[in-house]
Amino acid sequence: MKRILNHARLVLADGIIERGAVEIDNGLISAVHSHPLAEGEDLGGDDLLPGLVELHTDNLEKHLMPRNGVLWPVLPAVVTHDAQCVAAGITTVFDALSVGDMEDESVRLDTLHTAFAAIDQGMREGVLRADHLFHLRCELSWHDLLGELKLLIDHPAVRLISVMDHTPGQRQYRDLAQYQKYYAKKNVSWNEATFLQAVAERRERQQRYAARHKQAVVAMARERHICLASHDDTDETHIEEALADGVRIAEFPTTLAAAAAARRHGLVTVMGAPNVVRGGSHSGNIAASELARADLLDILSSDYVPASLLHGAYLLVAQAGWTLNRAVATVSRNPARAVALQDRGEIALGQRADLVQVRPHGDVPLVQQVWRQGRKVF
Repeated sequence: MKRILNHARLVLADGIIERGAVEIDNGLISAVHSHPLAEGEDLGGDDLLPGLVELHTDNLEKHLMPRNGVLWPVLPAVVTHDAQCVAAGITTVFDALSVGDMEDESVRLDTLHTAFAAIDQGMREGVLRADHLFHLRCELSWHDLLGELKLLIDHPAVRLISVMDHTPGQRQYRDLAQYQKYYAKKNVSWNEATFLQAVAERRERQQRYAARHKQAVVAMARERHICLASHDDTDETHIEEALADGVRIAEFPTTLAAAAAARRHGLVTVMGAPNVVRGGSHSGNIAASELARADLLDILSSDYVPASLLHGAYLLVAQAGWTLNRAVATVSRNPARAVALQDRGEIALGQRADLVQVRPHGDVPLVQQVWRQGRKVF
């Protein structure tokens, strides 16, 4: 099917065309024009961006458990999650499913396999509007991590694996006072004694499982040529460990030092778009906008708020002084290339026609239309 998107401000990888047109043929971009054409759909001068590529979203969890203790039917939850992502301009979604958790009772543990199966079903049956791939988040201290991972890792849509260690007292939760606040919110029976007991138990599990689990997970990923990411790196030692493991992506470094080390060693750095929108980290770690100003930010992830991805990119222009095309690359071309997706992420000849029409409203970008492979999905 042929389509022309006309009279748009084209945000390209290397600059901006103030008023141009894009031709689409058979799901691919067949021509990019630096001037309007005589025919085609008039976008009224709105921004036209490549479809957003999301490497790490656990947004599905909110739909699986919309209230504490309430589990929602899985396929309807997946369909709703998919619709929310597309409405935010996301055309490629890496669903970040946690294999293991720090909590013994967790929606992540309860829904891992049913969610995986429902996403797979949705893809096979064509009911999902975005392109869904899997990001398996491996919690190294979980006792049955390897058994669970072996059941999932050979699915062809598994394209990213991250190694995580949320043991209190290090990485994301190196500040125990911050962790104590987090723990208190999640545990209704919290008191000082139960908190200290939980910390002790989680540190003991780390000692028992984390090192050998990481070695096995890294080996499994390497054997299958699956991209590896580290998680919550805090210092140069963590970055050096990641390099030894063959990691290519540093997710959510918690300090300027860790992000700087990642850059020196050639790793790609991911930060949370909610961090940009909120003006800082909810865990008290480094602000994403600070890394952007220091030229240490490569990719944004919406994490737990799909709409933050596009909003965060536009805010980088004001907060870090970036050009719009550079900011948009953090949510399109950069994440696509980081996981070896060469067919999407920019408006260019031969790329997939995954596109988003955006109308800026003050500092809030409003999604008007979304196309995936040339077909309108929003």
